[in-house]
Amino acid sequence: MSSVLSSSSHTEIGTAEPAARVAWFRRLQPSTFLWIVLAIILALLIVAPVGMLVTKSFTDPVTGGFTVQNYIDAYGKARHVQALVNTLYMSAAVVVLSLLFGVPLAWACTRTDMPFRNIIRLGIFGAFVMPPYLGGVGWILLAGPNSGWINVAWESLTGSPEPLVNIFTFSGLVLVMAINTYFTIFILVSAAFEMINSEMEDAANILGAGPFTTAMKVTLPLVLPSILGSALLTFLISIALYGVPALISIPARFPVVVIQLTEFFSFPLRVEVAAAYSIPLLLITAGLMALQRKILARKGYTAVSGKGGERRIVKLGRWRWVVFGYSFLVVVISVILPLLVLMMAAFSRSWVGGLSLDNLTLQNFHYVLFEHSSSQQALVTSLVTGAAAATAAILLALAIAYVVQRKLLPMSEVLGFLAMSPFVIPGIVLAIGFYAVYALPPVGLYGTYLLLILAFTTRFLPIAYTTSQAGVRAIHPEMEEAVRILGGGRLTAIRKVVGPLLKRTLASGWLLIFVPAAQELSTAVFLVGPNTRVVSVVLLDMSEEGLLERLSALGSVLLLIIVGVMAIGVRFLGRDFMLRRT
Repeated sequence: MSSVLSSSSHTEIGTAEPAARVAWFRRLQPSTFLWIVLAIILALLIVAPVGMLVTKSFTDPVTGGFTVQNYIDAYGKARHVQALVNTLYMSAAVVVLSLLFGVPLAWACTRTDMPFRNIIRLGIFGAFVMPPYLGGVGWILLAGPNSGWINVAWESLTGSPEPLVNIFTFSGLVLVMAINTYFTIFILVSAAFEMINSEMEDAANILGAGPFTTAMKVTLPLVLPSILGSALLTFLISIALYGVPALISIPARFPVVVIQLTEFFSFPLRVEVAAAYSIPLLLITAGLMALQRKILARKGYTAVSGKGGERRIVKLGRWRWVVFGYSFLVVVISVILPLLVLMMAAFSRSWVGGLSLDNLTLQNFHYVLFEHSSSQQALVTSLVTGAAAATAAILLALAIAYVVQRKLLPMSEVLGFLAMSPFVIPGIVLAIGFYAVYALPPVGLYGTYLLLILAFTTRFLPIAYTTSQAGVRAIHPEMEEAVRILGGGRLTAIRKVVGPLLKRTLASGWLLIFVPAAQELSTAVFLVGPNTRVVSVVLLDMSEEGLLERLSALGSVLLLIIVGVMAIGVRFLGRDFMLRRT
C-alpha cells in the first residue's frame, strides 16, 4: 500500500513541476522580454564603461597582465598629485560660492515678496541656457588683465596700468565656475521651498523672530536635504567641467584634473594611466554620497504635513529692495555682463577696438554660417546628438521607471540604481570609460555619432529617470488594468494610457536633457572625431587660435537656437515646468 502511495506521489510531483513551468512561461508577455533587453542595454551603457575603467587601470598596456604601474605613473609625479588636490580645493570653493548665489535667490523667488521676481527668474534661467564655455569667454573679454573691457575702462579713467580685476586667478576661476553651476542649486532648493508650508514660520514670527531669523533657523533647516544634495551635485559638476578650466586655469597656472587628463590622451596615448588617474575621483564622489546619506540619516526632515498647510510669502518690508539688489547683482554677473560682451564681440571686427561704427560688422556671422564648414557641421552635430541623446534617455528611463514602479521583474530596484548611478560618475571619467570600451577595437566606434549619442544618453540618464519615475508613480495602475481587461497587452496600455498621460512630463524632461547635451564638452572632448566635432569643441579650437570674434558669433548662434527650442517648450509646458518636474 505504501509503495502505491509513494508511486502516486512521485507521479503527482513529476507532473506538477512541468505544469508549473508551463504556467510560469505562459504568464510571460512579449513586453517582459523587452524589459530584459532594456536591462541589458542599461548594463552596456553603465556597467561596461565603469568596469572597463577599473580593469584598464590595473592592465599592463604591453602584456595585458595585472599591474599597479599605471597608478604609479598617474600619481608618481608631484604635479599630477597637485592637480588632484587643486581640483578638490577648487570644487569646494565653487560649491560655497554657488550656495551663496543659489540658496538666497531660491528663497527670495519662492518665499518672499521681493519685487520683480519673474524678471529675476528669467535672468537665472539664462544661466541654465548659457553654455559654461561661453560664460568663461565672456568674462575673459570683460576681465582679461591686458585687454579686458573693465580694465581698459579703468585705465582710461585713472591712468593706472595695473588691472582692476584679473580673471586669470584662482578667485577668477572659482567665480566663473560658480556662475555656471549655481542654477543647479537654485532649481533644486526652489523645488524644496515650494513644498514646505508656513505653519512653523508663522510660529517663529509669533515668537518675535524676524524674516531673516526665521529663514535661518526654521526655513533653511527644513530644506537641508535639498541643499546638501544640490551641493554634492555642484561639486561633481565642477570636478568634470572642462571648458572653463581650459580657458582660465592654464593661464592662471592652476593645474586641475581635467587638464591633466588631456595630457594622457596626447601622443603617445595612455588610456590605462588616464583610467588610473580617474579612479580616485570616482571613489571620492561615492564617498561623498555615503557621507551625505549618513548626515541626513541622523535627523528626520518633514517639510509637508498631512494637513496641507497654507504656503504664504514672507513680507520683507524695506529689506525687499536690498534682497532684489543682491539677486539682480547675481544675474548681472552671471548672465547680463558676459552675454552683453559676447554679442558686442560677435558684431565687431576686433573685440579690442571698442564701440564704433567702423568696428561693426556681420562678417563673423557670415563666416561661421556660410564659410567655415567645421562650424556648420558642428552646429548640426550638436543639435542632432543632443536631440537623439535626449530622446534615447527619455525612452530608456521611461521603460526602467515603469519596470521599477510596477515591479515587473525580480530585483527591479537594481535597474533604478543603475539608472541613477551616472549621477556619481563625473562626466570626464565616464568619457574615459566609454573610450576604453567602445572607441577602441574591436568595437571601434571612435569618431562616430553613435558613440557621442551613447555617451550623452548615459551622462544625462539620471535626469530622465528622475522625471520618468515621478510621472509613472503618479499614474494609478488601475488605468492600465482596465486596458488589459479589455484585451490589450501591457505595451498597448503604455502606448494608449501611460504615454499620453506623461507627454508633458516627458517633454519637460527632454528639454532638461537637450540643453546641456547640445552644449556638452566634458564628455565630448575625448570622444569626438574629425567629422563629429560638436560646437563646444570648435569653440575650444577657436579660442586657442585667438578668434574670439568668430567664437562669439558661433556661440551666439548656438545660444539663439537653444533659446528658441526652450521658448517653444515654455509655450506648451508653462513657465515653471522645471520646478514642477524636479
